[in-house]
Amino acid sequence: MGHLYTTKVTAIGGRSGTVRSEDGILDLQLAMPKELGGKGGATNPEQLFAAGYAACFENAVIHVTRVQADRVRDEDVEVTGEVGLLPDDRGGFRLAVTLGIAITGVDQAAAEKIVQAAHAVCPYSNAVKGNIDVQLDVTTR
Repeated sequence: MGHLYTTKVTAIGGRSGTVRSEDGILDLQLAMPKELGGKGGATNPEQLFAAGYAACFENAVIHVTRVQADRVRDEDVEVTGEVGLLPDDRGGFRLAVTLGIAITGVDQAAAEKIVQAAHAVCPYSNAVKGNIDVQLDVTTR
């Protein structure tokens, strides 16, 4: 099966450089976060990953409910992505992710079931499975 979608983004200059998509829609300066000794003032890879994962996971929640009685509308779900950068035991680094998922219009048990189904189909969740600790914090509104 072929790709449903492909994009290309080029990074130049590492954490203190730029990222730009081939269509020019994404064109951002990067800066090392102040917490890591940098100047801050621009986005960083962890923020970009958190944004992408949160948006993708939110769509996965909507997707899995399209055929359920507890269908979730776009405006009924909010996902906050938190990405932490941690040292590993080999002198490198690893990521940890917490997704805060708030769903309106369903009870807690239904929300948790929906989120588990979304976690099984979300491409980000599937990509990081076994590599990154992902915590799912589910609430209802």
